[in-house]
This record gives sequence, C-alpha cells and structure tokens, in this order.
Amino acid sequence: MILPIYAYGQPVLKKVAEEIDKDYPFLEELIANMWETMYNAQGVGLAAPQIGRSIRLFVVDSVQMEEEDKAFKGIKKVFINAQKIEETGPINEYEEGCLSIPDIRGDVNRPQRLTIRYFDEHFVEHTETFEDLNARVVQHEYDHIEGILFTEHLKPLKRRLVKRKLDKIKKGKVKQEYRMKFVVH
Repeated sequence: MILPIYAYGQPVLKKVAEEIDKDYPFLEELIANMWETMYNAQGVGLAAPQIGRSIRLFVVDSVQMEEEDKAFKGIKKVFINAQKIEETGPINEYEEGCLSIPDIRGDVNRPQRLTIRYFDEHFVEHTETFEDLNARVVQHEYDHIEGILFTEHLKPLKRRLVKRKLDKIKKGKVKQEYRMKFVVH
C-alpha cells in the first residue's frame, strides 16, 4: 500500500525515533509498504518518520543509481535500530533532496565513509562500512531517525534562500506526483 509522505513541518520529522523489537506489529507489512511508497515517489531511501512513524527504521535502494554511473555498485537494504559507529574520510559535497521536502535541493557536506550497526528485516545484526554515494544515502536516512533534515546541513545563505519555499511546503502549497500529508492549520 502506498502511504502518504509526511511533509516538512510535520512534528514527527523532528523527533528522535524510538527503537523497535522483532515483535513490532505488522513490521513485514510496514516494510513492504515503505518500499512501495518509496518507489512510487521515485526515491532512493525512505525513513519511518517520513510516513508518520517515529521508529528507527529506514529502507535504502541505491541500486537504481547504477544506471547513471556504471562503476557504482548500489545497495538495497532495510535498516532497523541503526546506530552510527563512525564517519571517516574526506568531507564531500553533493546535492541532496528529500521526499518530505519536494522541489528543494542543496549541497550537503558529509564524510565519505560511514560505519553503522543495524538489524535487517529478519533481525540479524550487521556492522557494515559504506562509502561515497551509498554512505551518503544511508547518512541522509539515518538523519531522519535522529530528527534531522538535510536542510539543516545547508550553508546559512542557502537556508535563507529556501526559507520561503519551506514555508510554502509547510502550508501544503506544493504540487507533487505522490501523496503527501501536510500540517493541519
């Protein structure tokens, strides 16, 4: 089932999400719905807060990006109760966007490498290191479960330039191809 994506301004997007256990109700169905919602919106990642659930769960599929860069090897994974272990390497700048913040993109600086501990959809624990674009996508989604939006990483001037657009999104004054849930005034 395709779920509405919560738009900028929704309080759930600013909360630190709670851990879950393998008995979380309808977890398998929730993960399937998140994949369907993400693909419908043409995203490469989606975190549970973006569908209104303040839980430490996100999905990433950067395999779709392989078509743009043949040397790139993407990942398709479910991350539950993820915890950053360390970020290393040079800081790289790359333009990011977000399904909860349509029509806004901006350059974000992030470390090149991320080591993270998480559980997959079968509650098998993993510790993995991701690099470059895979690290960036995971870092972006991880930020969501920490209540951080990519716009908070933008340089101050860019933040000021997008403020009016952010206010419009908050008020629901944005056209999008996918279902969104806006703050009710």
